[in-house]
Amino acid sequence: MAPKIFLTGATGYIGGDALYSLVKAHQDFEYTLLVRNEERGKPVAAAYPKARLVYGSLDDAEVIEKEAAAADIVIHTADSADNMPSAKAIAKGLAAGHTAEKPGYWIHLCGTGILTWYDALHERYGQAPIPEQKYHDIDDIERILSLPDSAIHRDVDKVVLASNDSAGVKTLIVGPPTIYGEGRGPTNTRSIQVPGIVNFTLKNGFAPIQAPGLAEWDNVHIHDLGDFFVLAVDAALDPAKNGNPEIFGPHAYFFLESGTHKMSEVSKWVAAEAAKQGLIPEAIAKETDIKWLGTNSKSVAARARKYLGWEAKAPSLKETIPDVVAFEAKKLGKA
Repeated sequence: MAPKIFLTGATGYIGGDALYSLVKAHQDFEYTLLVRNEERGKPVAAAYPKARLVYGSLDDAEVIEKEAAAADIVIHTADSADNMPSAKAIAKGLAAGHTAEKPGYWIHLCGTGILTWYDALHERYGQAPIPEQKYHDIDDIERILSLPDSAIHRDVDKVVLASNDSAGVKTLIVGPPTIYGEGRGPTNTRSIQVPGIVNFTLKNGFAPIQAPGLAEWDNVHIHDLGDFFVLAVDAALDPAKNGNPEIFGPHAYFFLESGTHKMSEVSKWVAAEAAKQGLIPEAIAKETDIKWLGTNSKSVAARARKYLGWEAKAPSLKETIPDVVAFEAKKLGKA
């Protein structure tokens, strides 16, 4: 029988690209997709006519539990990092529908925003990262698993990790940093952070910097993230990998990064490109008070490279800036 995949977030940026990557690699799989309603599902159904759509919100526990119980693999990307009801429903459904002999696999999308807790706690926005803010996802796994409860996403992560206490559930948490590039999903193809900087710049005539502009994030292209979802699903179906607790289990926490950037650098790139395209008078970046521009998120994706052979292949963040500026300008009616 073909493997059964239950995926949330097909209309989203990440879930849409994950679905695109999976269907491209495995057209013969059985895909069940949670979509809010029939109207939202129309473009998804048009793009993937063989997929089965089920309708409901992330609060519809009965729907989610039933589909999680029936699936071989659950891929949760719809507000997955912060939505508690859906996480609890997936955990309950997987536990009810699977056994130690036939476990269910849960690939859960979090994000390295969880690593910004130190700056938020100490209100050190805009400052350069200190050494202990860097997390290696193999060597520092115990530090990652004991992040403070005040860290964003942590409450949901704890639900996911605890579900491994059930003999029939095995989890993998993937935490990408800044995601960039054009997605290939049927609905939302736009990321958040970089387009947000571009949008601000085009509306205000200057790019924003959270002083002193030393904060750093890592980044990954959406297509490289899509490739990871394929590798994770393949691992869940591979007896040589799915029993490895470093791939599925409480230690299976995967960061993804292929580059690094200062947020202030990105703002300067955006300002220069916007001026080059004639969208603002000159390439200016000014100090503002936008705190998310001033946090640090530093990770090392050793686990994906070591255990799944993942490698980044897509263009760098800087290479994509001209297209993002042009896209946002068109969206705002300025092009």
